[in-house]
Amino acid sequence: MGPAYLRYSFTKGTEQEVGFLVDVLGLRAGHRVLDVGCGPGRHAHALARRGVVVHGVDISPRFVDLARAGAAAGATFEVADARGLSFDGEFDAAISLCQGGFGLLGDDDPAVLAGMARAVRPGGRLAVTAFSAYFAVRFLEAGDEFDADSGVSHERTTIRNEAGDAREADLWTSCFTPRELRLLCERAGTIVDGIFAVRPGEYGAVPPDLDHPEWLVICTRPGR
Repeated sequence: MGPAYLRYSFTKGTEQEVGFLVDVLGLRAGHRVLDVGCGPGRHAHALARRGVVVHGVDISPRFVDLARAGAAAGATFEVADARGLSFDGEFDAAISLCQGGFGLLGDDDPAVLAGMARAVRPGGRLAVTAFSAYFAVRFLEAGDEFDADSGVSHERTTIRNEAGDAREADLWTSCFTPRELRLLCERAGTIVDGIFAVRPGEYGAVPPDLDHPEWLVICTRPGR
Protein backbone atom coordinates (compact mmCIF):
# COMPACT_ATOMS: atom_id res chain seq x y z
CA MET A 1 0.00 0.00 0.00
CA GLY A 2 2.85 2.38 0.70
CA PRO A 3 1.75 5.99 1.27
CA ALA A 4 -1.80 5.08 0.16
CA TYR A 5 -2.27 3.75 3.70
CA LEU A 6 -2.43 7.34 4.92
CA ARG A 7 -5.47 8.03 2.72
CA TYR A 8 -7.70 5.88 4.92
CA SER A 9 -10.04 7.81 7.20
CA PHE A 10 -8.87 5.94 10.32
CA THR A 11 -5.44 7.61 9.98
CA LYS A 12 -6.80 11.17 10.14
CA GLY A 13 -7.18 11.47 13.92
CA THR A 14 -3.52 11.10 14.86
CA GLU A 15 -3.14 14.40 16.71
CA GLN A 16 -6.18 13.76 18.90
CA GLU A 17 -5.01 10.24 19.70
CA VAL A 18 -1.50 11.38 20.58
CA GLY A 19 -2.83 14.26 22.69
CA PHE A 20 -4.84 11.83 24.82
CA LEU A 21 -1.94 9.37 25.09
CA VAL A 22 0.47 12.09 26.22
CA ASP A 23 -1.92 12.93 29.05
CA VAL A 24 -2.90 9.42 30.11
CA LEU A 25 0.66 8.07 29.95
CA GLY A 26 2.15 11.15 31.62
CA LEU A 27 4.61 11.75 28.78
CA ARG A 28 6.91 14.77 28.75
CA ALA A 29 9.58 16.10 26.41
CA GLY A 30 12.64 13.87 26.64
CA HIS A 31 10.74 10.72 27.56
CA ARG A 32 11.55 7.68 25.41
CA VAL A 33 8.72 5.79 23.71
CA LEU A 34 8.78 2.56 21.71
CA ASP A 35 6.18 2.44 18.89
CA VAL A 36 5.53 -1.22 17.99
CA GLY A 37 4.03 -1.78 14.55
CA CYS A 38 4.63 1.89 13.75
CA GLY A 39 3.60 1.68 10.08
CA PRO A 40 4.60 4.85 8.20
CA GLY A 41 5.23 6.55 11.54
CA ARG A 42 2.24 8.83 12.02
CA HIS A 43 2.06 8.46 15.83
CA ALA A 44 5.84 8.51 16.19
CA HIS A 45 6.09 11.71 14.15
CA ALA A 46 3.37 13.40 16.22
CA LEU A 47 5.06 12.41 19.47
CA ALA A 48 8.46 13.60 18.23
CA ARG A 49 6.98 17.00 17.38
CA ARG A 50 6.06 17.25 21.07
CA GLY A 51 9.65 16.61 22.13
CA VAL A 52 9.26 12.90 22.91
CA VAL A 53 12.12 10.63 21.78
CA VAL A 54 10.53 7.81 19.76
CA HIS A 55 11.85 4.59 18.27
CA GLY A 56 9.48 2.86 15.85
CA VAL A 57 9.66 -0.75 14.70
CA ASP A 58 7.70 -2.39 11.90
CA ILE A 59 8.03 -5.61 9.92
CA SER A 60 7.42 -3.77 6.62
CA PRO A 61 10.58 -2.25 5.06
CA ARG A 62 8.39 -0.04 2.87
CA PHE A 63 6.63 1.47 5.88
CA VAL A 64 9.93 1.98 7.69
CA ASP A 65 11.33 3.83 4.65
CA LEU A 66 8.27 6.10 4.64
CA ALA A 67 8.57 6.69 8.39
CA ARG A 68 12.22 7.66 8.07
CA ALA A 69 11.51 9.99 5.16
CA GLY A 70 8.99 12.03 7.17
CA ALA A 71 10.69 11.83 10.55
CA ALA A 72 11.05 14.80 12.85
CA ALA A 73 14.10 15.16 15.08
CA GLY A 74 13.99 12.61 17.86
CA ALA A 75 12.31 9.84 15.86
CA THR A 76 14.19 6.76 14.64
CA PHE A 77 12.93 3.61 12.94
CA GLU A 78 14.02 0.07 12.18
CA VAL A 79 12.66 -3.07 10.54
CA ALA A 80 11.83 -5.58 13.28
CA ASP A 81 9.31 -8.28 14.13
CA ALA A 82 7.00 -7.36 17.01
CA ARG A 83 7.08 -10.99 18.18
CA GLY A 84 10.81 -10.86 18.91
CA LEU A 85 11.52 -7.50 20.54
CA SER A 86 14.99 -7.43 22.09
CA PHE A 87 14.69 -4.30 24.24
CA ASP A 88 15.12 -4.40 28.00
CA GLY A 89 14.04 -1.43 30.08
CA GLU A 90 15.20 1.29 27.68
CA PHE A 91 11.87 3.10 27.36
CA ASP A 92 9.50 5.11 29.55
CA ALA A 93 6.49 3.87 27.57
CA ALA A 94 5.58 1.55 24.71
CA ILE A 95 2.62 1.84 22.35
CA SER A 96 1.03 -0.43 19.75
CA LEU A 97 -1.89 1.27 18.05
CA CYS A 98 -4.31 0.60 15.22
CA GLN A 99 -3.52 -3.14 15.39
CA GLY A 100 -0.05 -2.38 14.05
CA GLY A 101 1.72 -4.98 16.18
CA PHE A 102 -0.99 -6.55 18.34
CA GLY A 103 -4.26 -8.20 17.34
CA LEU A 104 -3.16 -9.58 13.97
CA LEU A 105 -0.92 -12.39 15.18
CA GLY A 106 -3.25 -14.87 16.86
CA ASP A 107 -1.34 -17.12 19.25
CA ASP A 108 1.69 -14.83 18.98
CA ASP A 109 -0.10 -11.77 20.39
CA PRO A 110 0.98 -12.57 23.99
CA ALA A 111 4.63 -12.46 22.86
CA VAL A 112 4.12 -8.90 21.63
CA LEU A 113 2.74 -7.78 24.99
CA ALA A 114 5.54 -9.53 26.86
CA GLY A 115 8.17 -7.87 24.67
CA MET A 116 6.60 -4.45 25.18
CA ALA A 117 6.45 -4.95 28.94
CA ARG A 118 10.11 -5.95 29.00
CA ALA A 119 11.06 -2.92 26.87
CA VAL A 120 9.87 -0.35 29.41
CA ARG A 121 11.56 0.48 32.70
CA PRO A 122 9.92 -0.58 35.99
CA GLY A 123 7.04 1.86 36.41
CA GLY A 124 6.87 2.37 32.64
CA ARG A 125 3.52 2.43 30.86
CA LEU A 126 1.99 0.57 27.91
CA ALA A 127 -0.82 1.62 25.58
CA VAL A 128 -2.34 -0.98 23.24
CA THR A 129 -5.42 -0.93 21.04
CA ALA A 130 -7.42 -4.02 20.10
CA PHE A 131 -10.66 -4.72 18.26
CA SER A 132 -13.79 -5.26 20.33
CA ALA A 133 -15.42 -8.70 20.05
CA TYR A 134 -18.70 -7.14 21.18
CA PHE A 135 -18.66 -4.63 18.30
CA ALA A 136 -17.55 -7.22 15.73
CA VAL A 137 -20.51 -9.47 16.51
CA ARG A 138 -23.06 -6.70 16.92
CA PHE A 139 -22.18 -5.00 13.64
CA LEU A 140 -21.16 -7.99 11.52
CA GLU A 141 -21.45 -6.93 7.88
CA ALA A 142 -22.77 -9.05 5.03
CA GLY A 143 -20.02 -11.32 3.73
CA ASP A 144 -17.88 -11.04 6.87
CA GLU A 145 -17.37 -13.94 9.26
CA PHE A 146 -16.71 -14.18 12.99
CA ASP A 147 -15.30 -17.36 14.50
CA ALA A 148 -16.89 -17.65 17.93
CA ASP A 149 -14.31 -20.20 19.07
CA SER A 150 -11.15 -18.24 18.23
CA GLY A 151 -12.59 -14.72 18.38
CA VAL A 152 -11.19 -13.96 14.93
CA SER A 153 -12.99 -11.74 12.44
CA HIS A 154 -12.52 -12.46 8.71
CA GLU A 155 -13.33 -10.01 5.97
CA ARG A 156 -12.63 -9.72 2.28
CA THR A 157 -11.62 -6.25 1.16
CA THR A 158 -9.96 -4.27 -1.61
CA ILE A 159 -6.70 -2.41 -1.03
CA ARG A 160 -4.99 0.05 -3.37
CA ASN A 161 -1.40 1.18 -3.79
CA GLU A 162 -0.29 4.77 -4.37
CA ALA A 163 -0.93 4.40 -8.12
CA GLY A 164 -4.52 3.35 -7.48
CA ASP A 165 -4.03 -0.28 -8.52
CA ALA A 166 -6.52 -2.51 -6.70
CA ARG A 167 -5.94 -5.91 -5.11
CA GLU A 168 -8.33 -8.18 -3.23
CA ALA A 169 -7.17 -9.18 0.24
CA ASP A 170 -8.32 -11.31 3.17
CA LEU A 171 -8.08 -9.78 6.64
CA TRP A 172 -8.09 -11.87 9.80
CA THR A 173 -8.20 -9.84 13.01
CA SER A 174 -8.34 -11.07 16.60
CA CYS A 175 -11.11 -9.49 18.65
CA PHE A 176 -11.17 -9.31 22.43
CA THR A 177 -13.33 -8.69 25.47
CA PRO A 178 -11.98 -6.46 28.27
CA ARG A 179 -11.62 -9.51 30.52
CA GLU A 180 -9.43 -11.29 27.96
CA LEU A 181 -7.22 -8.22 27.61
CA ARG A 182 -6.82 -7.93 31.38
CA LEU A 183 -5.75 -11.57 31.59
CA LEU A 184 -3.27 -11.16 28.72
CA CYS A 185 -1.76 -8.05 30.29
CA GLU A 186 -1.47 -9.76 33.67
CA ARG A 187 0.17 -12.74 31.97
CA ALA A 188 2.71 -10.28 30.49
CA GLY A 189 3.52 -9.11 34.01
CA THR A 190 1.75 -5.74 33.87
CA ILE A 191 -0.94 -4.08 35.95
CA VAL A 192 -3.97 -2.81 34.01
CA ASP A 193 -4.75 0.81 34.85
CA GLY A 194 -7.76 1.14 32.57
CA ILE A 195 -9.54 -0.12 29.48
CA PHE A 196 -11.38 2.47 27.42
CA ALA A 197 -13.87 2.20 24.56
CA VAL A 198 -12.49 4.18 21.60
CA ARG A 199 -12.65 4.72 17.88
CA PRO A 200 -9.96 6.22 15.60
CA GLY A 201 -9.54 9.92 16.27
CA GLU A 202 -11.75 9.72 19.36
CA TYR A 203 -9.59 8.49 22.22
CA GLY A 204 -10.97 9.22 25.68
CA ALA A 205 -11.72 7.78 29.11
CA VAL A 206 -14.97 6.08 28.05
CA PRO A 207 -15.84 2.91 30.02
CA PRO A 208 -16.19 -0.33 28.01
CA ASP A 209 -19.43 -0.52 26.02
CA LEU A 210 -20.97 -2.27 23.01
CA ASP A 211 -20.81 0.70 20.63
CA HIS A 212 -17.11 1.40 20.05
CA PRO A 213 -15.00 -0.70 17.64
CA GLU A 214 -11.79 -0.71 19.68
CA TRP A 215 -10.38 -0.94 23.17
CA LEU A 216 -7.49 1.16 24.42
CA VAL A 217 -5.63 -0.64 27.20
CA ILE A 218 -3.35 1.29 29.55
CA CYS A 219 -1.11 -0.71 31.86
CA THR A 220 2.07 -0.40 33.92
CA ARG A 221 5.14 -2.54 34.44
CA PRO A 222 5.39 -2.92 38.23
CA GLY A 223 8.31 -1.46 40.12
CA ARG A 224 9.76 1.94 40.92
